[in-house]
Amino acid sequence: MVHAIRFDKTGGPEVLSWQEVELGKPGQGQVRLRHTAVGLNYIDTYQRSGLYPMPMPSGLGSEAAGVVEEVGPGVEGLKPGERVAYAGGPIGAYTEGRVMPADRLVPVPAGITDQEAAAMMLKGMTAWYLVRRTHPVKRGETVLIHAAAGGVGLIACQWAKHLGATVIGTVGDDEKAALAKKNGCDYPINYRREDFVARVGEITHGKKLPVVYDSVGKDTFYKSLDCLAPLGLMASFGQSSGAIGPVDIGILAGKGSLFLTRPTLNTYTASREDLLTAARELFEVVTSGAVKIAVNQTYPLREAARAHRDLQDRKTTGQTVLTI
Repeated sequence: MVHAIRFDKTGGPEVLSWQEVELGKPGQGQVRLRHTAVGLNYIDTYQRSGLYPMPMPSGLGSEAAGVVEEVGPGVEGLKPGERVAYAGGPIGAYTEGRVMPADRLVPVPAGITDQEAAAMMLKGMTAWYLVRRTHPVKRGETVLIHAAAGGVGLIACQWAKHLGATVIGTVGDDEKAALAKKNGCDYPINYRREDFVARVGEITHGKKLPVVYDSVGKDTFYKSLDCLAPLGLMASFGQSSGAIGPVDIGILAGKGSLFLTRPTLNTYTASREDLLTAARELFEVVTSGAVKIAVNQTYPLREAARAHRDLQDRKTTGQTVLTI
């Protein structure tokens, strides 16, 4: 038996409870893990609240690091005692241990701690697909990253800067602006005081941008489109301010034959090959020092509800990890 965070109905953080659950043996192609650290992500709050519906009752969490305890039949390349991490795949990372499909696990290299691995996998591979696949950032480009002081934002700002871009980022206060600036954001914009569309126009001398990476959703969607140059791409990959709702795609024509995508990590890492590529490139930029993973908050796993409250109240910055 292990302990896990579970919930029987959707709602606020108070629906999360600490329960004892049975942990079975790994079957064909599976591995039993002992978790050492679990990543906290904004998508967890969507699933808990019911914004992203799931069958009830349910576990929670998409990202963790741990140690292989036992491998099932047909598993190659992994052995007991090996450090591994994952993101995506079956929901249920908020637990002391679990059985996972072996093909969704990646070995953690030396030089990266378990907490760093748990903090970086989902957010780091999200940043990877955004700046390397959805719109491959090119040297000399100027890009806009919303929520620049958030978990994905801090990594994406550093990575885009490493690729040679000029980085504009939106933040909610001066403290977060300073944090974003330390992490590769050339022009942090406090959206509570400044019109980010006007600032983008000033910074680019009216040329606007080839891409906007937007995880905020409802509050920024249409203004983000106004930041794009003709043939620009809007990558809407989250909705922390709420769902965008129906969109008349004719607006894309009127604003300059724009492109719009709603990408997900699961799609970009669906194959084993793509998953390993994402993890390898992420680990490379972290171990080289080009991207730094700052675990700015830790909470005991059993206090996941408190972590959710702080995340939703915008009291956290960077990466947050739940410890076992």
